[in-house]
Amino acid sequence: MAAKSKNRFFVWIILGLLVVGLLGFGTGGLSGSIRNIGKAGEKDISVRRYQQALNEQIRALEAQIGQPVGFAQAQQLGVDQNALAQVVAARTIDNEAAALGLSVGDARVREEVLQVPSFRGIDGNFDREAYRFTIENAGMTEETFETSIRDEVARGLLQAAVVGGIVAPETYVETLTAYIAQRRDVTWAVVDETALTAPVAAATDAEIEAFHAENAALFSTLETRDIQFAWLSPDMIRDQITIDEDALRELYDERLSEFQQPERRLVERLVYVDAEAAADAAAQATEMDTSFDDLVASRGLELSDVDMGDVSQAELGAAGDAVFTAEVGNIVGPIETSLGPALFRVNAVLAAQNTTYEEASDDLRQELAAARARRVIEDQADRMNDLLAGGASMADLAAQTDMIEGSIMFDAQSNADIAAYDEFRIAAQNAQVGDFPELTFMDDGGVFALNLTAINQPAVKPLADVKDEVSAALLVQNTQLAVIAQAEALVESILPLTGFDTLGLAPQVEANMTRTTFVPGTPPAFLSDVFDMETGETRVIDNGLGAIIVRLDSINAADSEDPQLAAQIAATAEITNAGIAQDIFDAYAAQVQSRTDIEINQSAVNALHAQFQ
Repeated sequence: MAAKSKNRFFVWIILGLLVVGLLGFGTGGLSGSIRNIGKAGEKDISVRRYQQALNEQIRALEAQIGQPVGFAQAQQLGVDQNALAQVVAARTIDNEAAALGLSVGDARVREEVLQVPSFRGIDGNFDREAYRFTIENAGMTEETFETSIRDEVARGLLQAAVVGGIVAPETYVETLTAYIAQRRDVTWAVVDETALTAPVAAATDAEIEAFHAENAALFSTLETRDIQFAWLSPDMIRDQITIDEDALRELYDERLSEFQQPERRLVERLVYVDAEAAADAAAQATEMDTSFDDLVASRGLELSDVDMGDVSQAELGAAGDAVFTAEVGNIVGPIETSLGPALFRVNAVLAAQNTTYEEASDDLRQELAAARARRVIEDQADRMNDLLAGGASMADLAAQTDMIEGSIMFDAQSNADIAAYDEFRIAAQNAQVGDFPELTFMDDGGVFALNLTAINQPAVKPLADVKDEVSAALLVQNTQLAVIAQAEALVESILPLTGFDTLGLAPQVEANMTRTTFVPGTPPAFLSDVFDMETGETRVIDNGLGAIIVRLDSINAADSEDPQLAAQIAATAEITNAGIAQDIFDAYAAQVQSRTDIEINQSAVNALHAQFQ
């Protein structure tokens, strides 16, 4: 049973990645007759498999760094090679499974297909049309998709057979858990500038000059990029858009419910199974001063379960009159509703809203003009692209379209005007001298194209221009060094039983700290230093703008009575088992690959890469 569960776990991971990959960008496939980029033994390595792996790894990289990644950048980071290695490894295992005679029948394939969420309709059941549409939209046939599932399941069976039953040694798990769950008692105190017995001397001109030379990176300009651009935003042409009154009136009428809203109430409704139960609850609220919150809790519900939000009198039906004549905080009912007898509580009164056409027209005019301006830009985009394809410069774009020409010395801190747009900043950072300018749309419906003419490397600012800045930084450094020295001098006076307060320090005591304990006011290295110390040892830890003196008072073993320890042992065992299993399977996969003939059609790979450019 455990092996079957593990096998299904692997299958679902693989199927999930497969379906996500099918719906990703770049799934159009290569044109022409090229379908494979190589072979692993007797198994073809399809263009689509590599395409999916490449898409997934680029998405993962984008999620990691938090910004879009161009294919050229991805190639520089070796993403394409990693994706190819991943696909080759998988198809090598598929080939091995086939050679061993591992396969699954149609019933198992059907079972897996029926359980893929992407193939379900709105009723939660398998939808044949959704299945067909998803597969065709991905450019696959049902046969090729089901064959891929058969391969995935067989691969999972082989992996489960290789790693099934692998359990980390009990002693290893217990030793590792004991290490993780060890505890420490410490006393620590902060030492700062106020502990110095003498002011820090001002730096000499020679010291300032030396510090400037030794820390050139701190006093250098940013890398700048000389960029010429042409852009057009809806705001630039919105005032040129003429909006007639009929269009405004029509828009106002379409959204009349937004401008003409009746008085509303924020209401909660608690429904009961019968009139007697509702009447009893109402009596409790009236006679026993039971709160509405208590009535809700007595039913095992949360307030979110009974919240109706803001409702009009008409929406409340039979309860409308009573609720709308009640004061805020009142409990009304019981009142018969379509769900049964109910109590209502009024939480707030929302006044009626009556915005006339005249009051709304200016905002509607601006909104409609902006929408039409975006459409105008969309209509001009083809001409802009044609001009760029014909070699037009930024000046040419500005002369022949509504775009405006500009230039910017762009750096990592630029955020004004066009540099306020994320799309422009990303394009500016990724651009290279000589790149062909492309038209890019922005979130507000605007467009731009840019041309990078030069990259200016960082340069050290002359000392004369930054002398005050250098002096201030040197003073901070010298002050920190003096504080560390003062802390080291105090450490010499601290013994295992010395009270920190006798040395003018404000001690803090931390008991039973683990390796994962968070201690506010301490640097990241605090815990690693503490767990590297011997009992009675005292250390000085650099805290950035000050120092910490810490003494290790005792080393405590893991608490065997702690109920969390058993859970930690189980979690450690699971992680360790998975790690050992993965290492074993990786070694097995490498051995299989070493004796499998691998053929890669580099021309097909290059053709696919061209689609990602």
